[in-house]
Amino acid sequence: MIQWLSKLLDKASEYFAPRKGLLPLIGLALIVANFIVQFIVPGWFGESNLLLHLGLIIAIFGLMLAWAL
Repeated sequence: MIQWLSKLLDKASEYFAPRKGLLPLIGLALIVANFIVQFIVPGWFGESNLLLHLGLIIAIFGLMLAWAL
């Protein structure tokens, strides 16, 4: 399990090294999508702010990864 995670992180860091701003941009797009979904989609998905939280986590992870690379 740990070896699989290590290989996954190695591949991810090799992919994102030349694309340092990709994950923060994806995170920001999810945050904007959450703002739009709130007004369009009724029900649980529109009220849950799921995309907001997911976008924030992805953006922070992308900034930390860019800082490390």
